[in-house]
Amino acid sequence: MKTYTILCPTDFSECSLNAIEYAAKLGEKWNANLFLLHVPDKEDYEKLFPGAAPGEGLQTAKKKLESLVAAVREESLSRGLNSCSGLLKEGKTISTILNCAEVEAADLIVMGTEGINEFKKNYIGTKSSKVVQSADCDVFIVPRKVFFKIPRKVVYATNYQEEDKLAIQRVVDFAKVFDSELDVVHVSTRIHTIDKALHLTMVEEVEPFVAMEKVNFVLKSYRDDPGLGLENYLITAKGNVLFTLSKKKTFFEQLFTKNLSKKMSYFINKPLYVIKRL
Repeated sequence: MKTYTILCPTDFSECSLNAIEYAAKLGEKWNANLFLLHVPDKEDYEKLFPGAAPGEGLQTAKKKLESLVAAVREESLSRGLNSCSGLLKEGKTISTILNCAEVEAADLIVMGTEGINEFKKNYIGTKSSKVVQSADCDVFIVPRKVFFKIPRKVVYATNYQEEDKLAIQRVVDFAKVFDSELDVVHVSTRIHTIDKALHLTMVEEVEPFVAMEKVNFVLKSYRDDPGLGLENYLITAKGNVLFTLSKKKTFFEQLFTKNLSKKMSYFINKPLYVIKRL
């Protein structure tokens, strides 16, 4: 049986360090192999290591990567993580991340919302959004100011498509690992509206695929923007992680296909898990 594999790109920014913490904690639960990937970037080094001579930035980065790997091993190997390795790969950042995920047969990419040179308040970086769009495996996006805590409630945003039946099983597996409560939420708007009777019919079809007790099926109405409606629900219901399925006609397409970076900013304060592979 293949060992679950997590790839976590890092540029040593605060945001990427938060992502490493999440990756390690998930790896502990899933007995995973964890790869910390660094792609050298001259502009990043100028900000991270001001005053460093040419070539010194890369050597410093190598040492930082080795230090992070050692810290993860010390903290997580005894708690269930199978292994942790560092990878330093030169190339264009996005294509290198995607290629590395393919080579290492990654099941999940965990990364921060923005890099060291991408900070903009309430906005998700171009690199992260492009990885979400292009990756073949699942992607877990961690905001800059969100530190790991056990998720007491996870929220799955659904449009009640056939694929949701498989996707929800993935979310259930995650929720069971942390003994989390699961809310399956559909946000109805003026354009995409369903009544309560249709909602109950859809729930009856999906419910057999949710093998857990702590689950709630929720229909929310929000006049205009489903993203704002879902953001409001996450806040009021105290959801810790948002899950969505990246497929045509799903909630992800409705929320994110137009200006992905901007629309992902709705959820800047909550980790976002995008299911790409069923």
